[in-house]
Amino acid sequence: MNNSNTKLVFYGAVSLDGYLARDDHSLDWLLGTEGEEEIGATEFFSTIDIVLMGRKTYEQIMLNLSDDDFPYNKGKECYVFSRSLTGSDNNVKFVNDDIVDFTKSLKKEKGKRIWIVGGGEVLYPLLQERLVDEFYIQFAPIILGSGIPLFLPSDIENELKLLDVKHCKQLAELHYELKYRSNGTS
Repeated sequence: MNNSNTKLVFYGAVSLDGYLARDDHSLDWLLGTEGEEEIGATEFFSTIDIVLMGRKTYEQIMLNLSDDDFPYNKGKECYVFSRSLTGSDNNVKFVNDDIVDFTKSLKKEKGKRIWIVGGGEVLYPLLQERLVDEFYIQFAPIILGSGIPLFLPSDIENELKLLDVKHCKQLAELHYELKYRSNGTS
């Protein structure tokens, strides 16, 4: 088990069939869902120190926002994994390093909470290494049938323990933690 108390957390909404977004990255199916504004995102965000996301997620967020409206860097370190973008902009620092190695270095810091924003491509290598400590997954009342999946196919199992179930109007949130083996390893 990680002794530093630093936690790597996924927090996000999916369709009932496990999609984060439509194939075109649209979230129109989620926006305006009854309970979406009340599920507790603000409270969750207040517990976060560091934000991690992929370039596609970042670009999708920025399509409809000005730099001043970017919601994730308000007092937080914010990193975007990219193979093509370098340096930083007004909102984030771009990271070209290996996702796993970079995240392991962040997890060495004491007492931090790291949020994985978005999914699939960033989440996959972290799950392969069993680095994700907790999941807060909100299920929206829609079956999309196709889209961008939260979880990519894998040969690695990550057994979880259910900690809490929260109901907020049309959304259901499940809170899980990674189940550790009795020898303290994950």
